[in-house]
Amino acid sequence: MQDITMTHKEKIEGILQRMAMLYGWSSLTVEAYLSDVLSFQAFVHSQDASSSAFTATAEHVRAYLTLLQKKSLAHSSIQRQRSAMATWFHYLQNEKMRDDFPLQDVMRVMSSLRLPKHMSEADVEALLLAPNTTTNKGIRDRCLLELLYATGLRVSELAGLKINNINRIQQTLRVIGKGNKEREVPYGDEAEEWLNVWLARRKDKSIYVFPSRGKHLTRQTLWQCVHQYAIQAGISPLPSPHVLRHAFATHLLNHGADLRVVQTLLGHENITTTEIYTHVSRTQLHDEVNRSHPMGKKRG
Repeated sequence: MQDITMTHKEKIEGILQRMAMLYGWSSLTVEAYLSDVLSFQAFVHSQDASSSAFTATAEHVRAYLTLLQKKSLAHSSIQRQRSAMATWFHYLQNEKMRDDFPLQDVMRVMSSLRLPKHMSEADVEALLLAPNTTTNKGIRDRCLLELLYATGLRVSELAGLKINNINRIQQTLRVIGKGNKEREVPYGDEAEEWLNVWLARRKDKSIYVFPSRGKHLTRQTLWQCVHQYAIQAGISPLPSPHVLRHAFATHLLNHGADLRVVQTLLGHENITTTEIYTHVSRTQLHDEVNRSHPMGKKRG
């Protein structure tokens, strides 16, 4: 039984440590949840000194989310904090520390939706064709770009990809993502072809697919790689590696993929994180109708 003299901060830290062991969270995930829950705790306490993150109501949640919107935070940041609160309250409810779930009737924070930067399929194709594949570096970069688009991996996941995490027969990659959660991601024939060429040509027999100075490529190198070839291909605005992850998800949905499948492939813990791509798809559909349909545009 917890000591009633413990501060709310100490109680929150203790509970999150137990949740970390239960859910297999990494230290970075624990830090992120702790930061979000403590921010919510500070807000609730400022509104009512007798309330806390343990006793907060739906009204507290609405007021907090409204405050975050007024601060013009990125939509992803607001959604992350909403997700942290949902995880927190679900745990309290499951542990019988409260009977209700305060987010039950709180609408998702979608009014200030900030859509991911978009790359068309034509832009992606131009990017993939940009490396000079008569050189080893060009082959490496073509392989890197093909895998990035074919799998939707996070930059850190691709940079640290190991040879023994590739199943060449089934054409899948085994990835350890956020929260130390493992997932298998399939990749297509084009990526397999360039992976085959690169592994045959590379001289460094490191355990990593993309080695560099005894370790693996850095996130910065991958970013510079995408930036360099986007300039060569004349793509504007210049995409980051993460934009290719967005393109992977959006293009899958455009071609009829199920949202839950895309969630699994991306390694998203919550479906709300993946749902943003359905908004991108709808936006593209509207744009296409307005561009192509005879009644799509207003006539003077």
